[in-house]
This record gives sequence, structure tokens and C-alpha cells, in this order.
Amino acid sequence: MSTPSPIRIAAVLSTEHRGRLMSQAREVNFPEGARIFDEGTRADSFWIVRSGTVTLEIPVAGRRPAPVESLGPGELVGWSWLFPPYVWQLGAEAMTPVRAYEFDAATVRMLMDADPTFGSAVGHWVGRVLAMRLQQTRTRLLDLYAPRLTATG
Repeated sequence: MSTPSPIRIAAVLSTEHRGRLMSQAREVNFPEGARIFDEGTRADSFWIVRSGTVTLEIPVAGRRPAPVESLGPGELVGWSWLFPPYVWQLGAEAMTPVRAYEFDAATVRMLMDADPTFGSAVGHWVGRVLAMRLQQTRTRLLDLYAPRLTATG
């Protein structure tokens, strides 16, 4: 039995707030290999994956970007849209064909400002996403770079 992700939209936002956010969605598709966004570019949209897999990446000079996270159905793609200067901190690529809901960031920010309860709910959701991804990244870095303990005896 699988446990629902604590950062998926259905697990975090109330039915009312989820409905309000989803009223702003438009359906989009990305073919396998499509660049969704690149680090350093303007963050003016965000997505919730409907199907498929999106990989978040960090650019590495002279090499292919390094993957840091794979996102699937119900997960948020992008958080930089919520925080000035609204510039992507990572890149994202469709690893499989992806169907997603796309949101205009400026419109959602205006809705958040106009309704503080809705704004707080969406802000807390994005905050939970950030916290979980930071913890997952920390764990991966420890796995890669922490000294290996060996038994001596």
C-alpha cells in the first residue's frame, strides 16, 4: 500500500482552495525531451503534473545538467514563480511525454493577494514542497559525500 505524498496538491489544499487554483489551469502537453524551463530564465508559469515524469536539473559547466529530482502525477513543477525576482533556480525537462496543468504565475499571485486565506494555503503548499525537496537533496548529498563508515575489528 502506498502513502500519498504529503506535498501533492490533493493532500495539502482544501477542496475549496484546490478548486479555486484549478479554475486558473489550462491543460498542456510536453513531448519527451522537451525543456520546460532553464535556470536563470523568467519564472512566469508553474505546472502540476497530470501524467508523465519531469526531471529537475542543475546545470554543470561543460557537461549535461545533473538531475536532482523526478516529479510525477500530482506534483508541483516550479516554485520560483512565487518569490521575487521570479527567476528559475533549476531547469526542468520532460523525461517522458508529460500532460500537465499550467498556471499563469502573475494571475495566481494576484488571487493570493486578494484572498489572504487562499494565499496562505497556496504559500504553505509551496513551502512544504520546498522543505521536502531540500530534505531530499540533503539526504542525496549525504549519500554521495559523507565519509563511508567501515567496521574495523
